Amino acid sequence: MKHKLIELLSSSPHVLVTLVLAAAPVSELRGAIPYAITVGNMTWQEAYIIAVVGNFLPVLPLIYGLGPVSDFLRRWRMFDRFFDWLFARTRRRGRLIEKFEIIGLLLFVAIPLPVTGAWTGCAAAFVFGVKKTVAIPTIFAGICIAGVIVTLASLGVISFWGVATH
Repeated sequence: MKHKLIELLSSSPHVLVTLVLAAAPVSELRGAIPYAITVGNMTWQEAYIIAVVGNFLPVLPLIYGLGPVSDFLRRWRMFDRFFDWLFARTRRRGRLIEKFEIIGLLLFVAIPLPVTGAWTGCAAAFVFGVKKTVAIPTIFAGICIAGVIVTLASLGVISFWGVATH
């Protein structure tokens, strides 16, 4: 298994692009999986695994670093205003998490819509005080569910408008 993963990572620049797209806060899985399947000509299994791994890459640094980094940077007015904006926005968008706690965090990450996903889920876990030991597996499970939804949509099995294309 380890050998096949190394072989896959070195076989195509599309693998790296997929990882980067999945790790990026704007595209995440929503951009990585369709890219991997259509442009990268990957199987849906390869696309799913690479995108899930890529989407999880920033989670640990975000979960463990958001508090200390924001505390440090808030010493400067520009960053203080940015973090005020970010955390206020996260509170507004995180009503699901506030109401349903861990299930809300799972759904927030799992539903592949704009302003949801792993990055915002990490910020929401921080803002709402979710323990790291709970937030990490919950966010990972949400990433896996989102990956399934985006993969099925990319293959035309489901549509975000409720109509199957195949």
